Amino acid sequence: MSRVLNFSAALAALVLVAPGLHAQSAAPAAPQTQFLTAPVATTQIGGSATVGGTVIPFKQVTHSAQVPGQVIFIAGAEGHHAAEGDVLVRIGDANLAAQRRAAESQVLQAEAAVRNAYMQYSRELYSPRVNSITGMPGMGAPALFDQFFTRGFASAAGQTNPGLERQADLYGAGVGVDQAQSALTSAQANLEALDASLKDFQSIAGFDGVVMAKHVEVGDTVQPGMPLVSYSYVDYLRIEADVPVRLAAGLSVDMLVPARLDAGAQVEARVAQIFPVADPGRHTVTVKFDLPLGTAGGPGMYAEVTVPDASVPTQSQTAVPPEALVWRGSLPSVFVLDAGRPSLRIVRVGYPLPDGRISVVSGLSGGEVVVLNPPASLVSGQ
Repeated sequence: MSRVLNFSAALAALVLVAPGLHAQSAAPAAPQTQFLTAPVATTQIGGSATVGGTVIPFKQVTHSAQVPGQVIFIAGAEGHHAAEGDVLVRIGDANLAAQRRAAESQVLQAEAAVRNAYMQYSRELYSPRVNSITGMPGMGAPALFDQFFTRGFASAAGQTNPGLERQADLYGAGVGVDQAQSALTSAQANLEALDASLKDFQSIAGFDGVVMAKHVEVGDTVQPGMPLVSYSYVDYLRIEADVPVRLAAGLSVDMLVPARLDAGAQVEARVAQIFPVADPGRHTVTVKFDLPLGTAGGPGMYAEVTVPDASVPTQSQTAVPPEALVWRGSLPSVFVLDAGRPSLRIVRVGYPLPDGRISVVSGLSGGEVVVLNPPASLVSGQ
């Protein structure tokens, strides 16, 4: 009887303990650390080729000397910003300036002669000399006798013709006006020619820009054709690249293509100009690409442009955020979450993509979840 009671008590204790054991074994293990993760993206690459180029200003001019002389003024050194209409370089023009002052004096004299000619014409028009009493030869009699008798007798005898004399005097006064106006026009033309010559003694900025290079210094003597300064508009930048003919055929104006500058900027460049003639020696076509406003970089930098290439087959390639890469040793690697635990994988990386991710040539197949900014203490499998 006592054995039966002991067995019943043991069985009851086992029933009470078993549910607890089952519940403890069924509970999943909670992860000890939470990671910031990102999925491994798969992109299509190929069908394109990368072409190297150079960043250039939107437009650039070289100011050259038009007249001989000595440089007396330079606006500033390389990097000097100038506005449209500012003087960049000035050459001494003292001799020509003196000639201009003389020409101004000639213009004033010609203007005075024109005013005098008009006055003489008006006098002849309203008070003809033929009617002047003092203008007739006298006979020792009073002038009034000459006015009423001598002129009448002379006209009746055919010695004078008062109407014809008045017409000739009026015509002569008109000729004097024309000659004075012609002299004024000649003097003004001489002054304008000197002003045009004076403009050649200074180089004026045709647009807002920056001095890229100085070719002379103050005190240098220059001759016509010598370069003075190189001046550029750099608010907008361009990439100039020599594209192989087979690749240029796939480009069109206003097409957007990925571009990467040596400064690290990843942008979309617009095809602005395709030269109509290929280089017969290198079999390339010069193409210019407009960069977005505010792109980090400057003229002279190296740049790469990705252009379509139908001869290259497309293929899938994985990409990860740059924060997922871990450099431990000489090879890059990433931590992949495998069953909730980080697993270290060595990968081979390619070029940065336009969206900021880094292409992975090998080591990942796509669809994995990688750890971002893994701590230095993280160990694979923990």
